[in-house]
Amino acid sequence: MSKFKKTDSTLGVDIGANGIKLVELHKSKGRPQLWTYALVGKPLNIHNDSMHEKTAEELLREKNSEGDLGQKKNEVPTELNDPRVEEYAKLLKLAVEKANVQARHVTASLPVSHVFHAIVNLPLVDDKELEYHVNAKVKKMLPKPIEQMQVVYQVIPSDKEEKSKSIRTLVTAAPKTTVKFYTDIFQKAGLRLDELETEAFALERSLVGVDKATVMVVDIGAERTNFFIMDDGFPITHRSIQMGGNVLGAIIQQKVGLEDGFISTIKTDVSKLRLDQVPADLFSKLVEPIIKEIKYSFDLFLHQTGNESKKPEKIILTGGSCVFPSIREAISKEFSMKVFIGDPWARVVYQQGLKSLLDDIGPQMSVSIGLALRGLV
Repeated sequence: MSKFKKTDSTLGVDIGANGIKLVELHKSKGRPQLWTYALVGKPLNIHNDSMHEKTAEELLREKNSEGDLGQKKNEVPTELNDPRVEEYAKLLKLAVEKANVQARHVTASLPVSHVFHAIVNLPLVDDKELEYHVNAKVKKMLPKPIEQMQVVYQVIPSDKEEKSKSIRTLVTAAPKTTVKFYTDIFQKAGLRLDELETEAFALERSLVGVDKATVMVVDIGAERTNFFIMDDGFPITHRSIQMGGNVLGAIIQQKVGLEDGFISTIKTDVSKLRLDQVPADLFSKLVEPIIKEIKYSFDLFLHQTGNESKKPEKIILTGGSCVFPSIREAISKEFSMKVFIGDPWARVVYQQGLKSLLDDIGPQMSVSIGLALRGLV
C-alpha cells in the first residue's frame, strides 16, 4: 500500500494461518531468478472474521446482511502492543537467517480477512478530484470510520466507449492498526516493509501474468478458501469462506483416530494416491462448499453491468490443500472449463535440479512468489 518502485532484488513474505513463506528473487539478465526461499510451518492467528464476505448460503438466509461488517467477539486484536508482534518477528527473523536472505526490503501481503474490497463506479471527474470522490463513495461502505482505514484505489482499464461514460475503480482498504501491526513485525525482524498489498494482486502476478482471459483463482489454505476473479489481467472480485485444509485434517483424524502429529503425514500420503484409491466421501465436506462458492462468484460477476457477454475460461487452483486429485476432479466435473493447479514458478528462473522440490511446495508459495515478483516485472 505504497508507491511502486523497481529494484534488482526483492523479498516477498506471506504470513498466513499455516505459517510464514518467503521468497527472495534477484534480477538476472532481465529475468527474475530464485535466490532463496523458506517455509515456517506453524499455525498463526492472523485472520479477522469480522471482515469476511458472506457465503452464498448466508446471503440467501440473510437478505440484508451483506453489508454488515460490524465488530465480532472473535475478531483478532490489532492493538499496538499486540503480543503476536514479538512472536511472529522471531519466526520471521529465524527464517531469514536460515535461508541466508540478503534483501532487506520487503513486499508483504495482507490476509483477505483484513481487507475491504469493492468496485466503485464514478462519474467522469478530473484526476485531481478522483481521490476525494472515491473516499466519499466508500465512506459509508467501510467497516470502520474512514479515518481509521488506509484506502488505496486503482482505475480499472476500460474501452473508449465505456470510459466516456464513467470511471471504474478498484478500491481496497485495511485498518491502519493492521498496517501498523505488520510494519512492527518486519521492523523487529530487522527488515523494512516497503509494500503491503492484497493477496489478489500477488496471485494475479504469479499465476495469471499477461493472460487477459477471464479466470478464477481458488486459493485453498489451511483455514480459509479464497476466490478471485481475474479479468483482463486485473483482479476484479474476491470472496472468502471459512473452509480449508484443516477441515480435511479433522475428517482424517476422526476416521483413523490418530494424534495431530501424524495427520499432516497422512494428508501428504493421500495427496499422492490415485483417484480410485481415495474414498469419495473423504473430500465432500470440503469440496461441496467450494463448488457452491465458485458458482455463486461466477454468477455474481456475470450479472454485473458490462460482464454479461464475458465467458470464464479456466479455474486455477493453488494453496497447500489444492494438491489432492479428488478436489481437482470434483471441480472439473462441475464446470465446462479447464481446471488445473497453477505453477507460480513459471515466471522465475531456477536450477533445474530443484524442479521436483519446487513443484511440490509451489501451491504453498504462490502468494510469496507473486509478492517478490513485484518490482521485478
